[in-house]
Amino acid sequence: MQFIDLGAQRERIKDRLAAAIDKVVSEGRYILGPEVGAFEELMSKYIGAKHTIACANGTDALQMPLMAFGIGPGDAVFCPSFTFAATAEVVALVGAEAVFVDIDPDTYNMDAGSLRAAIDHVKAEGRFTPKAIIAVDLFGLAADYDAIEAIAAREGLRIIEDAAQSVGGVRGNKQCGSFGDVGSTSFYPAKPLGCYGDGGAVFTDDDELAEVLRSIAFHGKGTSQYDNVRIGLNSRLDTLQAAILIEKLAILPDEMEKRQVIAARYAEGFGDVVKTPRIPHGYRSAWAQYAIETERRDTVRQHLSSEGIPSVIYYEKPLHLQTAYEMYTRTPTGLEVSETLPERILCLPMHPYLSEEDQDRIIVAVRKAVAS
Repeated sequence: MQFIDLGAQRERIKDRLAAAIDKVVSEGRYILGPEVGAFEELMSKYIGAKHTIACANGTDALQMPLMAFGIGPGDAVFCPSFTFAATAEVVALVGAEAVFVDIDPDTYNMDAGSLRAAIDHVKAEGRFTPKAIIAVDLFGLAADYDAIEAIAAREGLRIIEDAAQSVGGVRGNKQCGSFGDVGSTSFYPAKPLGCYGDGGAVFTDDDELAEVLRSIAFHGKGTSQYDNVRIGLNSRLDTLQAAILIEKLAILPDEMEKRQVIAARYAEGFGDVVKTPRIPHGYRSAWAQYAIETERRDTVRQHLSSEGIPSVIYYEKPLHLQTAYEMYTRTPTGLEVSETLPERILCLPMHPYLSEEDQDRIIVAVRKAVAS
């Protein structure tokens, strides 16, 4: 059994993938070939954003907006501690101060009260100037943007949506990736929309910001690649990856529907014995991961392993407790959820090609482990 079955997806579209890859190779336009622009247009239409700026990876997709906003030394950027390192890593890379905020115990996304306390703390201390919020749509579920946007408007802060796990998710009538000043995503192979290597993108409706982001992604170029108007990165999405993503995007709506069915079946199958994800009304998760909580987590994981069922713990240690980030500022109200959740959480196989037979095996195994 696969935790994420990319092979089944590949089998579904193998002929189209082969033709798309062969076209790129035969034409030889490996950097910024026509498929890159075509993919950007398709993504803009899907996300509902005016501009898509494709780039080399999801980390660059987070760093580029910070650079475009001029954020650097002396500035504070607020982000959750329970997330992958890239969210805070980019803050450190531009020389700013990462300020860690706790998460909501049900959605696992940024807690608005913890965010407000962190901003007030930073302002009272006076060592850093609050500049931006990076809100993570963890496991595919959009953050609480009503609350976050209200706080950002009051404080004059930029919002970067970290949609690395949530492309395909929906909040209200908006697709994930379209919230905040910019949305950033990753096309790492295991994502709901992933390529066959590294890739990323930034989404925005701001024409001027889009122009700056394109410049940053290409060595800070101006009128040409030999006219450098700012410090930039070498962060272009390969033409091959764009061609692959075009084919994968075509089946993403269908895959999203399949993910909803699988998630609902999990909840029905063992929602009475473990804590299953809580999806607020009007939201649709992209279900990048399916997380359960149980005080018998280790017992469940051991039993799953004995049955040949893979599982993963996201994230074993919150960022504020890791060596690289332990010196950064924390919200004064504490990070209790971020610190205790790793003792209870477990992610189960989740992908559009998970068979009912395999899912039944997982459900039975979880129930048996909890009851043992």
